Amino acid sequence: MAKRDIIIAPDPRLKKVCYPVDRIDRETATLMTDMLETMYAAPGVGLAAPQVGVHKRIIVVDPARGKEPRTLT
Repeated sequence: MAKRDIIIAPDPRLKKVCYPVDRIDRETATLMTDMLETMYAAPGVGLAAPQVGVHKRIIVVDPARGKEPRTLT
């Protein structure tokens, strides 16, 4: 895993059109793992691939970050 640099607004790279992802191969899985590591180090609850300089339609999210887990009772 590798933490990546985060691109922040108003960087024009964030406005480029991203390519769809047809399948999750080893390279894409590695990217997603890197994105999670980067997101947690930021700290954040979500990160899109363009924010790490990759123009693909990929996002990682952890909406429960920093909250107690819910239980169904």
